[in-house]
Amino acid sequence: MKCTGKHSFAVTFPLAVFVALSCCIAAAQTHTFQVESTWQIGGSGGWDYLTADPGAHRLYIARGDRVQVVDTQTGKLLAEIGGMEGVHGVALNSNGKYGYISDGNAGVVRVFDRATLKVLANVPAKKNPDAILFDPATKRVFAFNGRSNSATAIDTVTNRVLQTIPLPGKPEFAQADGDGNVYVNLEDKGQIERIDSRSLKTTANWSIAPCDSPSGLAIDIKNHRLFSVCENHLMAVTDTRTGHVVATPAIGTGPDATRYDGKLHLVFSPTGRDGTLTIVQQNSADSYTPVQTLTTQMGARTMAQNTATGTLYLVTAKFGPRPQATADQPHPRPEILPDSFVVLKVGVN
Repeated sequence: MKCTGKHSFAVTFPLAVFVALSCCIAAAQTHTFQVESTWQIGGSGGWDYLTADPGAHRLYIARGDRVQVVDTQTGKLLAEIGGMEGVHGVALNSNGKYGYISDGNAGVVRVFDRATLKVLANVPAKKNPDAILFDPATKRVFAFNGRSNSATAIDTVTNRVLQTIPLPGKPEFAQADGDGNVYVNLEDKGQIERIDSRSLKTTANWSIAPCDSPSGLAIDIKNHRLFSVCENHLMAVTDTRTGHVVATPAIGTGPDATRYDGKLHLVFSPTGRDGTLTIVQQNSADSYTPVQTLTTQMGARTMAQNTATGTLYLVTAKFGPRPQATADQPHPRPEILPDSFVVLKVGVN
């Protein structure tokens, strides 16, 4: 962000740097986010990851036995990719041709044509492929298997499994730095695992204490920072070179996804149990300040971002009363009310 202002030549260099940095922070904090519109999508079933395709003006939404494809210019449901058993996420390759769906209940990654939305191949993974990403450095896809503590590496030229990489815990969200490193939160361990995407070997394991149950993961490639959102109301900011946690700004209750905006130097954390979006200002690589808590809607904790415009998309629905807890179901989920599923479009003014 560019800041302008007149400063006396008598100011010492450290003070001048501080003044300039303060100017930039103040300018960044003038941005206020709001829910710009609500798109009624409807349909039955729960949901998981969202993936935005800015070039095609599409939003891919994992919806149980299918993927819903929403036109982000009109807010309308464009199509559905059906025939799934339990979809978690969608990854997109870098040339705009193919997408990859983690079908957890089926234990496969489904390859589809983004022009026709037709499934072209089914690649076997291990139990419950969940988070999924395309690594631009190797043009490989990595599916993270939640119930087998492993990652499946896939060659996108042949659509064949290259290797299954064992992990020391349950993988959650993952990120690639574009330079051959893939990072994944280990939810049950409070750790981040680093994988070399070329050798397909793990190269580091870092505790991110005091983070409890990390889920969403975002990355700031330029400043070598990872952002893990944690169940205990904080975001752990980790240095990708040392594995050290450098900051723990506060967030809301019930996080899942997170995104980093390198243009505005902001980190976003939607939280479902309090229906808010926490917006955290990056003052420097090691300093972070929550600057806005936007009221969204209960249950809105998964998110995608249009990297071209900065627009955020969150999804949720209306719920019935929560069932009484039992020994078999100590944390029962409330019923989703029919056709109440929506996309919230969040922008900056």
